[in-house]
Amino acid sequence: MDATKNLAKVLADIADAETSAGRPAGSVGLVAVSKTKPVEEIRPVIAAGRRVFGENRVQEAQSKWPQLKAETPDLELHLIGPLQSNKTADAVALFDVIQTVDREKIAREIAREIKKQGRAPGLFIQVNTGSEPQKAGIEPDAAAAFVDLCRSELGLTIRGLMCIPPFDENPGPHFALLANIAREAGLEELSMGMSDDYPIAIAFGATQVRVGSAIFGARNTH
Repeated sequence: MDATKNLAKVLADIADAETSAGRPAGSVGLVAVSKTKPVEEIRPVIAAGRRVFGENRVQEAQSKWPQLKAETPDLELHLIGPLQSNKTADAVALFDVIQTVDREKIAREIAREIKKQGRAPGLFIQVNTGSEPQKAGIEPDAAAAFVDLCRSELGLTIRGLMCIPPFDENPGPHFALLANIAREAGLEELSMGMSDDYPIAIAFGATQVRVGSAIFGARNTH
C-alpha cells in the first residue's frame, strides 16, 4: 500500500471531477482521513505535501497530532467523528475544524470553550440527511433553525454543512439535499463525499471531500 501514489491518484480524480462538473480547478479541498493510522504511515503523506487531515476520535488524535503538528506547524486537523460533551475542551484545543456539530448541547459546550480558551476552530454542522436513528446529525427540516441558533444566540461562526449519506442508498439525492439546505442558510461550504463517492459529491457542489481508505488503505482495527 503506497499512500503517496494513492494520494496522487485521488488528487487527479478530484481534478477530473472538478472539470466534469464545470468547476474551477482547485475549488475542492481534500481532507485526508488518517483515523486508525499510526504516525509513521501519516508522515509520508505529509511529506508529499498534504496539509489537511481528518480524525474520528479526540483521544486517538491527541496521541498523534501534537507531535506531527510540532514537526509541521502548518497542518490543519479536522474532527470528522462524533464529539462527546466531555471531550469538547480537548477538541477545541487540538482541532482546527470541527465538522460534527450535531446538537444544541455540543454547540453550547463549544461556545463556552471558545470563550474560555480564546481559540475558535472552524465549525460545520452535521446533517442527518437520511434521518437514520443510529447516526448523529441534525434532522434536515431542523437544520436552518439550528444554524440560526448557533449564529444568533451562541455567537458561533458556522462555515458550512457536512453529511454522511446512508451507505446503501444512492448518495446523489443526499448531496443535493445538503446543498439546498446550505443555500437556504447562506452557507458556502459543503463537506460531503468519501472514498466511494467523492466524484459524485463534487458534481453536487462539495467544497471538501473526506477520503481515507482510497489513500491509506483499509482502516486498522484496534
